[in-house]
Amino acid sequence: MQGKTVVITGATSGIGKVAAERLAAMGARIVLIARSKARGQVTLAQLRAAAPGLADKVHYADLSRISEMKRIAAEIAAEESRIDVLINNAGAMFANRRLTEDGLEYTFALNHMAYFVVTEGLRARLLASAPSRIVNTASRAHQGASLDFDDLQSSQGYGAMKAYSRSKLCNILFTRELARRLHGTGVTANCLHPGFVASRFGDEAGGLISRFVSLAKLFAISPQKGAETLVYLASSPSVAGITGAYFYQCRSVPTSSAAKDDQAASRLWQRSAELAEGRH
Repeated sequence: MQGKTVVITGATSGIGKVAAERLAAMGARIVLIARSKARGQVTLAQLRAAAPGLADKVHYADLSRISEMKRIAAEIAAEESRIDVLINNAGAMFANRRLTEDGLEYTFALNHMAYFVVTEGLRARLLASAPSRIVNTASRAHQGASLDFDDLQSSQGYGAMKAYSRSKLCNILFTRELARRLHGTGVTANCLHPGFVASRFGDEAGGLISRFVSLAKLFAISPQKGAETLVYLASSPSVAGITGAYFYQCRSVPTSSAAKDDQAASRLWQRSAELAEGRH
């Protein structure tokens, strides 16, 4: 990773922070996208202390808003001469259904649309930097989920876990279609299930969800363990030629049948592009 630049979202806590620290220790320059200035500054200081002289940087954005997704991607694309790895890792779960200023359900906006819009905004830079990699944090929670293209915003019978599971299915379908579209360019796209990790995830969900997640974390793995596959996909020479795959514990593993649906992947891409342009 010496001399390489890694852009990462959701890196001020949990597996994203551990991955950023490990990649920096391997020689990578880290460009963070963070929401909290307080956590962003702390993480940046820690990265610079652990691996001095790499000119790590932090950008701030609310990745639930399409205008912010586009702004931050444009800023980074303009500032960075090359991007070797993009890690889409930011995500959350919400106890109650809320809409963003774009009229999107929060889970869908943050967990899926941010991946889509930021990746599209950085695509030209990634292509110019090939061989390069895109790594998307998905989840085993996609198992059992299905997409209703007539109700992607969960207006009918919202459930926190249902919305989260659907968003993770979106991550895998997005990765699949992205890999297809980037075939032969030298840019790979893979996704992963990190395991159930004891991190800040779920802390701000609200309601019973936060309490349930807090209890479940007693049985969770550490962020250090959960970050292993993220670091592996970002850096390992052994996956240099692999694209469109879903990994767990540094191995390619099967997804649900719904996550293998190429027609759904293509349809989700088209719908996401329309939403990114403000067409509802």
